[in-house]
Amino acid sequence: MSHDVQPTDLADPTQNPDAEEPTPPTSPVTPVSSVASEAPDSSDASEDSVALVDSDASEDEPAEPAVEEPAGRAPGRIRRILRSPGMSYALNILAGGLVFVALLYPNVLRRLTLGNFARIPIEAAFGILLLIVLPRRPRLVVGSILGAGLGWLLIQKSLDMGWFKTLARPFDVILDWELFDDTFNFIRDSYGAFGAYGAAIGAVVLAIGVVALMIWAVLRLAALITEHRRRSALAAAGIASAWMLSLALGFQLLPAVPVAARTSVTYAWDRAWQAKEGIANEAAFADEIKTDPYKDVPADQILTALRGKDVMITFVESYGRNAVESPSLAAGTAAVLEDGDATLKAAGFSARSGWLTSPTFGGNSWLAHSTTLSGLWINNQSRYRNLTSSDRLTIPYAMQKAGWDTVSVMPGATRAFPEGKFYGYNRIWDSRNLSYQGPRFSWAQMPDQYTLKQFTEVEYNKPGRKPLMVEMPLISSHTPWAPIPTFIDWDQVGDGSVYNAIAADGAQKADIWSSAAKVRREYGKSIRYTLTTLISWIEKYGNDNLVLVFLGDHQPSSVVTGDNASHDVPITIVAKDPAVLDRITGWNWTPSLKPAPDAPVWPMNTFRDRFFTAFGPNGGSH
Repeated sequence: MSHDVQPTDLADPTQNPDAEEPTPPTSPVTPVSSVASEAPDSSDASEDSVALVDSDASEDEPAEPAVEEPAGRAPGRIRRILRSPGMSYALNILAGGLVFVALLYPNVLRRLTLGNFARIPIEAAFGILLLIVLPRRPRLVVGSILGAGLGWLLIQKSLDMGWFKTLARPFDVILDWELFDDTFNFIRDSYGAFGAYGAAIGAVVLAIGVVALMIWAVLRLAALITEHRRRSALAAAGIASAWMLSLALGFQLLPAVPVAARTSVTYAWDRAWQAKEGIANEAAFADEIKTDPYKDVPADQILTALRGKDVMITFVESYGRNAVESPSLAAGTAAVLEDGDATLKAAGFSARSGWLTSPTFGGNSWLAHSTTLSGLWINNQSRYRNLTSSDRLTIPYAMQKAGWDTVSVMPGATRAFPEGKFYGYNRIWDSRNLSYQGPRFSWAQMPDQYTLKQFTEVEYNKPGRKPLMVEMPLISSHTPWAPIPTFIDWDQVGDGSVYNAIAADGAQKADIWSSAAKVRREYGKSIRYTLTTLISWIEKYGNDNLVLVFLGDHQPSSVVTGDNASHDVPITIVAKDPAVLDRITGWNWTPSLKPAPDAPVWPMNTFRDRFFTAFGPNGGSH
């Protein structure tokens, strides 16, 4: 709009180019009606003057005289600059540019290109027409609301960019606010308290600034539009006509990017619908929790084929299909798994592997843990909260009822875990009681090798114990993948102080996050470290009754996988007793630590029931 009008400073009526002659700055300003009556009889001047009369007179409000400068005191330099026609013109252009960008701003990072802004937003035409017809006071209210709305859309689309990049999904305005607490804790644990508080303060200030800036931009344009109503109406008609023509012709400057854009209104509608669906799904989930075919199964009928066995369910952080099949990672991971097959075979163990589809991607590991253990699809925090406040039968709780001693080993936990009661754990070991005396490895409080060694000493090798059911997340492959521990001789682990030199010599976050290739390389190294450690532990410490299930919780973030990666993760069962693996013959899993590309893929929430069935009294080849 701003390029169609004369430079106008709305803060200073003395700069009105349509007035017959400038009013001296030290004289009272002539009322608008007088200016209009004295304007020369030219089409442009009369057009704009009538617009001014209509916009103010229709509201029955007296014109307000401009504030006079004190006699003998000239305006300061900054004020003169701000009141100059050139500055007014520049601010009008800035306001128009901000609104234009906000209307076309994408919510996916890869679309943030110049080509995406070579489009016509239909919302601009409707906005102009709306602001033309409104009186002054409603116009200020509506303009402020529109500006705040555009500011919020910018914020939410930016959040979507981050969520897509890390979690492969958009930000949920209803359910995802709780994740900011976990984000803060992750930043604090990885970069320190100063970095976490700095990031939080910066985010709040930036959000407020974006909203305030968009309100200013819309109100400035609203004032300009109503000062030049006829030209603004013609501009709106031109935008609408060009948009309809582009839509009819299917005109595109870039593939799959139509010039006729309705980005903001469509996005707002989709997010409103998402919120509505989220509320409806939450209500339906309450019924899902209650529907449990194993809820009333007697304890002596649960997992009868595993009686006397030590059952461990171990989640390997960020161990996704990408680690096994991506060209840049597959060779290294495959070498570890193939060597592991030979190592475990020599020790008398066998393995079967398949794929599960995780409900999460790039993070939120606890959603995958709860999905696996509860048999329900837990893909957001609301479902997790509702699940853990229910009496749903989990694998640990079922095994606790059946006589196993249930233990959780959580090296990443730094505070109490009240959900442990829901899951059915008798004891929880975490970073506060595992006696680690070494350095942190970025987010990871301790290396996986130390976790497994300490678990062996405090639980697994304890004389006279009952059969164990253990749930253990291994965390050395957690983002940001720097520094990474080095596998050492088990006898050297000690209290963990040996890792001081290893952490100091390792690559640091600043070293690797300058390049996606470096990030992928270090991610692959972290997966190889954890797999090597776990396989070695089975070989060295695994007894005849060990049944170990290890699986990925989710794929790593898209900086590793790229866009459009699947949610698939490997899952493997290792046992020495052949009868255990005979029970899952019907699963058609690959006889190896490495699942074949065409091995079965199940939703992660189906594992609990399949596990209960296969190892129940009527199991076998099912």
